[in-house]
Amino acid sequence: MNWAFLQGLVSGVNKYSTAFGRIWLSVVFIFRLLVLLVAAEKVFGDEQKEFDCNTREPGCHNVCYDHFFPISPSRLWALQLIFVTCPSLLVVLHVAYRDDRERKHQLKHGEGCTHLYTDTSKKRGGLWWTYLFSLIFKMAVDAVFIFLVYYIYEATFFPLLVRCQEAPCPQVTDCYISRSTEKRIFTIFLVVVSLVCILLTLCEILYLLCKRCHECAVSHKLNKRERRIATACSQANKHNQDNMADVALFDKANQVH
Repeated sequence: MNWAFLQGLVSGVNKYSTAFGRIWLSVVFIFRLLVLLVAAEKVFGDEQKEFDCNTREPGCHNVCYDHFFPISPSRLWALQLIFVTCPSLLVVLHVAYRDDRERKHQLKHGEGCTHLYTDTSKKRGGLWWTYLFSLIFKMAVDAVFIFLVYYIYEATFFPLLVRCQEAPCPQVTDCYISRSTEKRIFTIFLVVVSLVCILLTLCEILYLLCKRCHECAVSHKLNKRERRIATACSQANKHNQDNMADVALFDKANQVH
């Protein structure tokens, strides 16, 4: 693995995240990525080789293994990690698009022209929606993969003994999973980490929405105050014009007399 590339990617994503997003990224990097890289291969590397059934019927062993493990747990968690981190790249790409657009605008109109964005990394307009969509997608991915873990492994999480009735097994066959307790603990740990990530993502979504509502309320209040001041100034100017017209008429009348 290219750690320099990974460090640059993490730094880029971390740069545009909120406080909740930085915590989420730290949890993903430490408790999911590193755990998978360090422990997953050792925990699940022997699953098919050490999956033992009390029959020597040809094909029964492979069929039973495929029934209980349609996808390798380590590969399932790796897929989840890929899908859950990809939306964060959308934010980085959107900021890069803004930077490129700003650069082309400066080249076309000169450096002293008005900027398209006051800050290309500030979450406003389309970037705000991109960031919000990435959070919703990440939360949905984590929820779907937790459901898949329960659905595929039938919420038993690697029991000591599983019974297989699939053809071509001649009868109900007992099969044994190697180091089932270790696999169960490892799987429960990753499920709990996924739930923590969902909670952090939900907190970040609520934070973004509350912040946007607060900004809209403050902006509406300022606009209302500005309109009130403008109305008062307009009325004052009209009153002054009326007074000046009255004075002009009075002076004209005095000149006639």
